[in-house]
Amino acid sequence: MRASVMPSIYVPHGGGPWPWVEPLAAQHGTMRSYFEGLGRDLPRPKAILVISAHWEADRPTVMTAAKPPMLYDYYGFPEHTYGVTWPAPGAPDLALRIVDLLGGAGIEAGTDAQRGFDHGCFVPLALAYPEADVPTLQLSLVNGLDPKPHLQVGAALAPLRSDGVLILGSGMSYHNMQGFARGGPAGGKAAALAFDGWLEAAMTQTGLPRDEALRHWEAAPGARLCHPREEHLMPLHVVAGAAHGDAGTLPYRDEVLGVRVSSVRFDAAEGEEP
Repeated sequence: MRASVMPSIYVPHGGGPWPWVEPLAAQHGTMRSYFEGLGRDLPRPKAILVISAHWEADRPTVMTAAKPPMLYDYYGFPEHTYGVTWPAPGAPDLALRIVDLLGGAGIEAGTDAQRGFDHGCFVPLALAYPEADVPTLQLSLVNGLDPKPHLQVGAALAPLRSDGVLILGSGMSYHNMQGFARGGPAGGKAAALAFDGWLEAAMTQTGLPRDEALRHWEAAPGARLCHPREEHLMPLHVVAGAAHGDAGTLPYRDEVLGVRVSSVRFDAAEGEEP
């Protein structure tokens, strides 16, 4: 990868404010060290665009606040977790560029000046960039969670990678709330392993074969057992869309809360533009 071209990455963000809660933090295996390493090892991004599983809108909608607030979109956790801060600056100019890129691809986009950083954003980034000094903004998923438009959104945003923008999809490669910490519902742990195997085989392809696999992700083994609702998978579609010609790897794989979860990373080959 050339330093001027940022990767696009899909990460598991874990359960609620897990880094600040014991024993939940211990149940996340090596996730903390993965995120801390990500911040150390990546070329420093000029900005970070996060597509979080925790924001859906009727069209792709981008944050425009210069100083985004915190959005504590989790429930039932200790009081101190509602005081966690990650005061990164926003990126209003980048937000306008995103709207322009999407418009150029025939995709109508919206803006939101009030939206704050949800935990799909601030949890991984507080570990990767604890200084909170990289301009950051979020882009919503689209209601209905249709795979094709999310791939198209990602493809439209691919030029941002050459501008030094890290495109980060934040979800979970397994997300069945009945299964965490118990190995899943009947057959759930096996389903998580089977789905993870499909993920590796599909994401290490390039171009149309990978896009086709993502369009028909429900055909993967264990798909609906791992994702009763697909909002935590759909950030991957955006990230993969932004990496159409790039090979994928699964640099992080671990058992978290009783089931296998993975990240997916796409790097531009030496001398290539995304």
